[in-house]
Amino acid sequence: MNEMDEDLEIKKEYIQLIVDGKRLDGRGFEELRPIKIEAGVLKRADGSCYLEMGRNKVVAAVYGPREVHPRHMQEPSKAVVRYRYNMAPFSVEERKRPGPDRRSVEISKVSREAYEPVIMKELFPRSGIDIFVEVLQADAGTRTACLNAATVALVDAGIPMRGLITSVAVAKVDGVLVLDPMKEEDNHGEADVPFAFVIRNGRIESIALVQMDGKMTVEEMKKATEMAKKGAMEIYALQREAIMKKYAAVEIEEE
Repeated sequence: MNEMDEDLEIKKEYIQLIVDGKRLDGRGFEELRPIKIEAGVLKRADGSCYLEMGRNKVVAAVYGPREVHPRHMQEPSKAVVRYRYNMAPFSVEERKRPGPDRRSVEISKVSREAYEPVIMKELFPRSGIDIFVEVLQADAGTRTACLNAATVALVDAGIPMRGLITSVAVAKVDGVLVLDPMKEEDNHGEADVPFAFVIRNGRIESIALVQMDGKMTVEEMKKATEMAKKGAMEIYALQREAIMKKYAAVEIEEE
């Protein structure tokens, strides 16, 4: 490959993500993608949620508390929490091979670890609480979208928790921090940091999950955390609204 070909290859790989002070989809730097949340969408689950976050489309289902199988996995003093994240083969442009892969196993593990201190497991000894999240359509930030859906599904199932988990990511693109990155920003940005917060009584109490892909300075990380907190509170309001809407509808039916 000669020098001209190398220059052309570099130009192909570079995508300008910030144009005239705006992102490619027209959003401001601290603006979320459109979000739609609906609770109680699956009749056979104890709790469920359908969520759209940008072009992400996910479904979460919760089963339990119920008996754990195999029985040797039971905990005598608390419930066992299991979280399964999965991407449907048709969720991405190039068909994904069915079944769990290394990424799905990793996301399932860190998501379960985020929920374990929040769910009141001590109330359900020898029981299991199973959380299933299925990505139907992916567009960056699927782990955050699934965490947000799983929270609503857990509330819908009546699982007692110490707070609600709300999740959002911050990315660094063209040297600028942006909230809730879309696919192009996630793929071509310099860094991506998913956060999950525990929110109780309208206040952020702690960070349940934080990961990083790429590099940020200490100051950038501080700013990213504040941006994520602001975005999480907006999502939290939508989660509460979806839950209230579901139970308001139930009360009307009973009357």
